[in-house]
Amino acid sequence: MGALDYRKAGVDIDKGNEFVRRIRPFAQETFRQGVMGGIGGFGALFSLSGMGLRDPVLVSSTDGVGTKLKIAFRAGLHSTVGIDLVAMCANDVVVQGAEPIFFLDYLATARLDLATHTQIIRGIADGCKQAGCALIGGETAELPGMYRAGEYDLAGFCVGIAERSSLMDGSRIRPGDLVLGLASAGLHSNGYSLVRKLFLGRLRWRLDRYVPELGRSLGEELLVPTRIYVSSVLGLLKRVQVNGLAHITGGGLLENVPRVLPQGCMAVLRRGAWEVPPIFKLIQDRGRVPEKEMWRVFNNGIGMVAILPELEAPRALSVLGELGEKAFLIGRIEPCDSREGPEVRLE
Repeated sequence: MGALDYRKAGVDIDKGNEFVRRIRPFAQETFRQGVMGGIGGFGALFSLSGMGLRDPVLVSSTDGVGTKLKIAFRAGLHSTVGIDLVAMCANDVVVQGAEPIFFLDYLATARLDLATHTQIIRGIADGCKQAGCALIGGETAELPGMYRAGEYDLAGFCVGIAERSSLMDGSRIRPGDLVLGLASAGLHSNGYSLVRKLFLGRLRWRLDRYVPELGRSLGEELLVPTRIYVSSVLGLLKRVQVNGLAHITGGGLLENVPRVLPQGCMAVLRRGAWEVPPIFKLIQDRGRVPEKEMWRVFNNGIGMVAILPELEAPRALSVLGELGEKAFLIGRIEPCDSREGPEVRLE
């Protein structure tokens, strides 16, 4: 029996060092004003001195990609899940009126695979560039025995900054305000446990199966990355009065919109007021999923909601169009019995 070392135990330090060397240029591409130092220190540094804010407040969010990763494992495609990771965190930061400024990632796997995991970090860097935040650090953990071969998990951590007076908490929302919806790219990163149960389990479809209703393969549809709305939302906030914002993730419109509504207000949304991507009808029809369940699990074509005064709506729709967003007027805010609490009703 030979001598035991860390590599024989499943952790390759040399490969880890090579991985850091490979991903360093990706991170450097995302650097912005405020970044101090580079990748590889014990902690990531960011200076707020040049932000020009009188009363700055930091806003943070952490999230993952969920079981959408299982689709990436099966398809052998890992270049977009990093975008999903950034989107889930950065979109949560911007709805509070904050500009994302830096991001850190956590990648855990049984065994480091340089090609696969470099793809992932490349995707995270791409997402950070879309969100305008710097990828200033992270952790890659090689954990033999914790994960199956070829599998990994991802977590992200985003920090943003805002002037205290500009923070968005929904307290300015009033009855009579209108609700605008920004189109999603599809499923984004929610509902994949149900999706996998349906397509890969019950229907036994292959990911390379061409689906006429979708106009592409099942795998291509399921790996479309989550839209990052940061630049559009920040652009909207500079030009239009917005009273509240909601990122539509797990829980759908029914559970995410009430998170920003004050007591005494409810959102009444109009079915058919926006284009619903075909993937949602396919899921509902093939899985015989009840309508209420669809609304509680999926975004159903709306990835971000903006609530604003009625007079601001035409300008907001114009601005969002200029910023490359497909936006719809999907409802309005009405009064409700404050004892019931904020809610969403469909009509």
